[in-house]
Amino acid sequence: MFFTKLKRVIRAGFMSFWRNGWVSLASILVVVITLFTIGSLVFFKGGLDALVAQLKDKVDITVYFKPEAQEQDIMTIKTAVSKLSETKDVAYVDREQALESFKERNKNNALLMQSLDELGENPLGASLNIKAKEISQYESIANFLNSHMNSGASDYIDKINYFENKRVIERLSVLTDSAQRFGVIISLVLAGVAILVTFNTIRLTIYSSREEIEVMRLVGASNKFASGPFIVEGVMYGVVSAIITMIMFFPVTMWLGALTENFLSGMNVYNYYIQNFGQIFVILLIIGVLICSVSSFIAIRRYLRV
Repeated sequence: MFFTKLKRVIRAGFMSFWRNGWVSLASILVVVITLFTIGSLVFFKGGLDALVAQLKDKVDITVYFKPEAQEQDIMTIKTAVSKLSETKDVAYVDREQALESFKERNKNNALLMQSLDELGENPLGASLNIKAKEISQYESIANFLNSHMNSGASDYIDKINYFENKRVIERLSVLTDSAQRFGVIISLVLAGVAILVTFNTIRLTIYSSREEIEVMRLVGASNKFASGPFIVEGVMYGVVSAIITMIMFFPVTMWLGALTENFLSGMNVYNYYIQNFGQIFVILLIIGVLICSVSSFIAIRRYLRV
Protein backbone atom coordinates (compact mmCIF):
# COMPACT_ATOMS: atom_id res chain seq x y z
CA MET A 1 0.00 0.00 0.00
CA PHE A 2 2.77 2.40 0.96
CA PHE A 3 4.81 1.69 -2.17
CA THR A 4 1.71 2.06 -4.33
CA LYS A 5 1.06 5.53 -2.91
CA LEU A 6 4.75 6.41 -3.23
CA LYS A 7 4.71 5.34 -6.87
CA ARG A 8 1.65 7.50 -7.54
CA VAL A 9 3.23 10.51 -5.84
CA ILE A 10 6.44 10.14 -7.86
CA ARG A 11 4.49 9.68 -11.10
CA ALA A 12 2.39 12.75 -10.31
CA GLY A 13 5.55 14.74 -9.61
CA PHE A 14 7.07 13.77 -12.97
CA MET A 15 3.82 14.56 -14.79
CA SER A 16 3.60 17.97 -13.10
CA PHE A 17 7.23 18.66 -14.01
CA TRP A 18 6.63 18.02 -17.71
CA ARG A 19 3.13 19.53 -17.82
CA ASN A 20 4.30 22.84 -16.36
CA GLY A 21 7.12 23.08 -18.88
CA TRP A 22 7.67 26.84 -18.93
CA VAL A 23 7.24 27.21 -15.20
CA SER A 24 9.65 24.33 -14.63
CA LEU A 25 12.13 25.94 -17.00
CA ALA A 26 11.92 29.25 -15.13
CA SER A 27 12.41 27.51 -11.78
CA ILE A 28 15.38 25.51 -13.08
CA LEU A 29 16.93 28.70 -14.48
CA VAL A 30 16.79 30.37 -11.06
CA VAL A 31 18.22 27.28 -9.34
CA VAL A 32 20.99 27.00 -11.96
CA ILE A 33 21.99 30.61 -11.28
CA THR A 34 21.97 29.82 -7.58
CA LEU A 35 24.09 26.68 -7.95
CA PHE A 36 26.44 28.38 -10.40
CA THR A 37 27.05 31.09 -7.81
CA ILE A 38 27.65 28.54 -5.06
CA GLY A 39 29.87 26.48 -7.37
CA SER A 40 31.86 29.59 -8.22
CA LEU A 41 32.47 30.06 -4.51
CA VAL A 42 33.81 26.49 -4.36
CA PHE A 43 36.30 27.36 -7.11
CA PHE A 44 37.06 30.67 -5.39
CA LYS A 45 37.90 28.80 -2.19
CA GLY A 46 40.11 26.40 -4.14
CA GLY A 47 41.95 29.33 -5.71
CA LEU A 48 42.22 31.10 -2.38
CA ASP A 49 43.66 27.99 -0.74
CA ALA A 50 46.21 27.68 -3.55
CA LEU A 51 47.16 31.36 -3.24
CA VAL A 52 47.51 31.14 0.53
CA ALA A 53 49.61 27.98 0.19
CA GLN A 54 51.79 29.77 -2.36
CA LEU A 55 52.29 32.75 -0.06
CA LYS A 56 52.99 30.50 2.91
CA ASP A 57 55.62 28.64 0.89
CA LYS A 58 57.50 31.90 0.27
CA VAL A 59 57.65 32.80 3.94
CA ASP A 60 60.22 31.32 6.30
CA ILE A 61 62.66 32.12 9.09
CA THR A 62 66.35 31.95 8.26
CA VAL A 63 68.92 31.50 11.02
CA TYR A 64 72.34 32.70 9.84
CA PHE A 65 75.34 31.21 11.62
CA LYS A 66 78.79 32.70 11.94
CA PRO A 67 81.47 31.23 9.62
CA GLU A 68 83.29 29.71 12.58
CA ALA A 69 80.17 27.95 13.91
CA GLN A 70 80.64 24.21 14.45
CA GLU A 71 78.35 21.86 12.53
CA GLN A 72 77.55 20.02 15.76
CA ASP A 73 76.14 23.22 17.30
CA ILE A 74 74.10 23.90 14.16
CA MET A 75 72.67 20.37 14.20
CA THR A 76 71.73 20.82 17.86
CA ILE A 77 69.67 23.90 16.97
CA LYS A 78 68.17 22.10 13.96
CA THR A 79 67.08 19.13 16.09
CA ALA A 80 65.56 21.37 18.76
CA VAL A 81 63.59 23.42 16.22
CA SER A 82 62.40 20.29 14.38
CA LYS A 83 60.80 19.01 17.58
CA LEU A 84 58.59 22.10 17.95
CA SER A 85 54.92 21.41 17.19
CA GLU A 86 54.79 24.62 15.13
CA THR A 87 57.59 23.53 12.79
CA LYS A 88 56.76 22.10 9.38
CA ASP A 89 60.24 21.75 7.89
CA VAL A 90 63.87 22.69 8.61
CA ALA A 91 66.39 22.81 5.75
CA TYR A 92 70.14 22.96 6.43
CA VAL A 93 72.29 24.98 4.02
CA ASP A 94 76.02 24.45 4.57
CA ARG A 95 78.72 27.04 3.84
CA GLU A 96 79.54 25.68 0.38
CA GLN A 97 75.89 25.70 -0.68
CA ALA A 98 75.49 29.23 0.67
CA LEU A 99 78.51 30.37 -1.36
CA GLU A 100 77.26 28.74 -4.58
CA SER A 101 73.83 30.29 -4.11
CA PHE A 102 75.42 33.70 -3.47
CA LYS A 103 77.51 33.44 -6.64
CA GLU A 104 74.46 32.43 -8.69
CA ARG A 105 72.45 35.42 -7.45
CA ASN A 106 75.28 37.87 -8.11
CA LYS A 107 76.89 36.37 -11.21
CA ASN A 108 76.29 39.59 -13.19
CA ASN A 109 78.04 41.73 -10.57
CA ALA A 110 81.64 41.61 -11.81
CA LEU A 111 83.02 43.79 -9.00
CA LEU A 112 81.50 41.60 -6.30
CA MET A 113 82.73 38.41 -7.96
CA GLN A 114 86.24 39.88 -8.26
CA SER A 115 86.23 40.88 -4.58
CA LEU A 116 85.14 37.38 -3.61
CA ASP A 117 87.97 35.83 -5.64
CA GLU A 118 90.54 38.18 -4.08
CA LEU A 119 89.30 37.26 -0.60
CA GLY A 120 90.39 33.70 -1.24
CA GLU A 121 88.11 32.08 1.34
CA ASN A 122 84.42 31.53 1.98
CA PRO A 123 83.11 34.44 4.10
CA LEU A 124 79.63 32.97 4.45
CA GLY A 125 78.28 30.87 7.26
CA ALA A 126 75.77 28.04 7.19
CA SER A 127 72.05 28.67 7.72
CA LEU A 128 68.76 26.99 8.62
CA ASN A 129 65.61 27.72 6.64
CA ILE A 130 62.61 27.08 8.88
CA LYS A 131 59.00 26.80 7.73
CA ALA A 132 56.07 26.88 10.15
CA LYS A 133 52.78 25.03 9.71
CA GLU A 134 50.86 28.30 9.98
CA ILE A 135 51.97 31.87 9.35
CA SER A 136 50.88 32.91 12.84
CA GLN A 137 53.34 30.41 14.37
CA TYR A 138 56.52 32.09 13.12
CA GLU A 139 56.67 34.42 16.10
CA SER A 140 56.64 31.47 18.51
CA ILE A 141 59.53 29.82 16.64
CA ALA A 142 61.44 33.12 16.56
CA ASN A 143 60.99 33.55 20.31
CA PHE A 144 62.30 30.01 20.84
CA LEU A 145 65.41 30.81 18.78
CA ASN A 146 65.86 34.12 20.56
CA SER A 147 65.82 32.35 23.92
CA HIS A 148 68.61 30.07 22.66
CA MET A 149 70.65 33.13 21.68
CA ASN A 150 70.19 34.58 25.15
CA SER A 151 71.38 31.32 26.70
CA GLY A 152 74.70 31.19 24.85
CA ALA A 153 73.88 30.35 21.22
CA SER A 154 74.74 33.94 20.24
CA ASP A 155 78.37 32.78 20.17
CA TYR A 156 77.71 31.02 16.87
CA ILE A 157 74.36 32.48 15.65
CA ASP A 158 74.90 35.62 13.60
CA LYS A 159 71.26 36.74 13.18
CA ILE A 160 67.64 35.62 12.76
CA ASN A 161 65.84 37.31 9.88
CA TYR A 162 62.34 37.01 11.41
CA PHE A 163 62.71 40.30 13.21
CA GLU A 164 63.59 41.99 9.91
CA ASN A 165 60.57 40.45 8.13
CA LYS A 166 58.16 40.56 11.08
CA ARG A 167 55.93 43.26 9.58
CA VAL A 168 55.63 41.40 6.25
CA ILE A 169 54.76 38.13 8.01
CA GLU A 170 52.16 39.81 10.23
CA ARG A 171 50.53 41.53 7.25
CA LEU A 172 50.44 38.26 5.34
CA SER A 173 48.80 36.56 8.32
CA VAL A 174 46.13 39.27 8.52
CA LEU A 175 45.59 39.11 4.75
CA THR A 176 45.03 35.35 4.66
CA ASP A 177 42.71 35.40 7.69
CA SER A 178 40.68 38.28 6.22
CA ALA A 179 40.40 36.58 2.83
CA GLN A 180 39.08 33.38 4.41
CA ARG A 181 36.55 35.27 6.56
CA PHE A 182 35.45 37.27 3.53
CA GLY A 183 34.87 34.06 1.58
CA VAL A 184 32.73 32.59 4.38
CA ILE A 185 30.64 35.77 4.73
CA ILE A 186 30.06 36.07 0.98
CA SER A 187 29.07 32.39 0.82
CA LEU A 188 26.50 32.79 3.60
CA VAL A 189 25.03 35.98 2.11
CA LEU A 190 24.73 34.54 -1.39
CA ALA A 191 23.31 31.28 -0.05
CA GLY A 192 20.66 33.24 1.87
CA VAL A 193 19.72 35.29 -1.19
CA ALA A 194 19.64 32.15 -3.32
CA ILE A 195 17.26 30.40 -0.92
CA LEU A 196 14.89 33.39 -0.88
CA VAL A 197 14.84 33.68 -4.67
CA THR A 198 14.38 29.94 -5.16
CA PHE A 199 11.64 29.79 -2.52
CA ASN A 200 9.65 32.59 -4.16
CA THR A 201 10.04 31.08 -7.63
CA ILE A 202 8.79 27.67 -6.48
CA ARG A 203 5.99 29.33 -4.55
CA LEU A 204 4.80 30.88 -7.81
CA THR A 205 4.92 27.43 -9.40
CA ILE A 206 2.72 26.00 -6.65
CA TYR A 207 0.41 29.03 -6.82
CA SER A 208 -0.39 28.15 -10.42
CA SER A 209 -1.55 24.72 -9.18
CA ARG A 210 -3.56 25.96 -6.19
CA GLU A 211 -6.90 24.87 -7.71
CA GLU A 212 -5.56 21.35 -8.23
CA ILE A 213 -4.48 21.25 -4.58
CA GLU A 214 -7.93 22.36 -3.41
CA VAL A 215 -9.62 19.67 -5.51
CA MET A 216 -7.31 17.00 -4.05
CA ARG A 217 -8.18 18.13 -0.53
CA LEU A 218 -11.92 18.17 -1.29
CA VAL A 219 -11.87 14.55 -2.45
CA GLY A 220 -10.14 13.52 0.79
CA ALA A 221 -6.47 13.36 -0.20
CA SER A 222 -4.12 13.56 2.78
CA ASN A 223 -1.75 16.48 3.16
CA LYS A 224 1.23 14.20 2.53
CA PHE A 225 -0.28 12.91 -0.71
CA ALA A 226 -1.19 16.44 -1.85
CA SER A 227 2.26 17.87 -1.11
CA GLY A 228 4.24 14.82 -2.30
CA PRO A 229 4.17 15.56 -6.06
CA PHE A 230 5.40 19.12 -5.51
CA ILE A 231 8.26 17.94 -3.31
CA VAL A 232 9.18 15.36 -5.99
CA GLU A 233 9.00 18.15 -8.55
CA GLY A 234 11.30 20.25 -6.36
CA VAL A 235 13.78 17.39 -6.14
CA MET A 236 13.75 17.15 -9.94
CA TYR A 237 14.48 20.87 -10.17
CA GLY A 238 17.52 20.34 -7.95
CA VAL A 239 18.83 17.30 -9.85
CA VAL A 240 18.40 18.82 -13.32
CA SER A 241 19.85 22.14 -12.17
CA ALA A 242 22.94 20.45 -10.69
CA ILE A 243 23.57 18.57 -13.95
CA ILE A 244 23.15 21.73 -16.06
CA THR A 245 25.43 23.70 -13.74
CA MET A 246 28.21 21.12 -13.98
CA ILE A 247 27.92 21.15 -17.78
CA MET A 248 28.16 24.97 -17.76
CA PHE A 249 31.31 24.86 -15.66
CA PHE A 250 33.11 22.75 -18.28
CA PRO A 251 33.64 25.48 -20.94
CA VAL A 252 33.98 28.22 -18.31
CA THR A 253 36.78 26.47 -16.41
CA MET A 254 38.46 25.44 -19.67
CA TRP A 255 38.55 29.09 -20.77
CA LEU A 256 39.78 30.32 -17.38
CA GLY A 257 42.29 27.50 -16.89
CA ALA A 258 45.35 29.16 -18.42
CA LEU A 259 44.52 32.53 -16.85
CA THR A 260 44.27 31.11 -13.34
CA GLU A 261 47.42 29.06 -13.85
CA ASN A 262 49.39 32.20 -14.68
CA PHE A 263 47.86 34.20 -11.84
CA LEU A 264 48.13 31.50 -9.18
CA SER A 265 51.44 30.04 -10.40
CA GLY A 266 50.24 26.50 -11.03
CA MET A 267 46.61 26.31 -9.83
CA ASN A 268 44.61 25.55 -13.00
CA VAL A 269 40.87 25.92 -12.37
CA TYR A 270 40.06 23.49 -15.20
CA ASN A 271 42.27 20.79 -13.67
CA TYR A 272 40.66 21.53 -10.31
CA TYR A 273 37.24 21.03 -11.93
CA ILE A 274 38.26 17.68 -13.47
CA GLN A 275 40.03 16.38 -10.36
CA ASN A 276 37.17 17.35 -8.01
CA PHE A 277 34.28 16.74 -10.44
CA GLY A 278 32.52 14.15 -8.28
CA GLN A 279 32.89 16.10 -5.07
CA ILE A 280 31.66 19.37 -6.61
CA PHE A 281 28.72 17.62 -8.28
CA VAL A 282 27.66 15.97 -5.01
CA ILE A 283 27.85 19.32 -3.20
CA LEU A 284 25.73 21.08 -5.84
CA LEU A 285 23.31 18.15 -6.04
CA ILE A 286 22.73 18.09 -2.28
CA ILE A 287 22.35 21.87 -2.07
CA GLY A 288 20.04 21.98 -5.10
CA VAL A 289 17.80 19.16 -3.86
CA LEU A 290 17.66 20.59 -0.33
CA ILE A 291 16.86 24.13 -1.45
CA CYS A 292 14.17 23.02 -3.90
CA SER A 293 12.52 20.32 -1.79
CA VAL A 294 12.50 22.41 1.40
CA SER A 295 11.24 25.45 -0.53
CA SER A 296 8.48 23.31 -2.03
CA PHE A 297 7.51 21.93 1.38
CA ILE A 298 7.34 25.38 2.97
CA ALA A 299 5.47 26.92 0.05
CA ILE A 300 2.85 24.13 -0.13
CA ARG A 301 1.99 24.53 3.58
CA ARG A 302 0.07 27.72 2.84
CA TYR A 303 -2.35 25.93 0.56
CA LEU A 304 -2.68 22.92 2.84
CA ARG A 305 -3.28 25.16 5.90
CA VAL A 306 -1.30 22.94 8.26
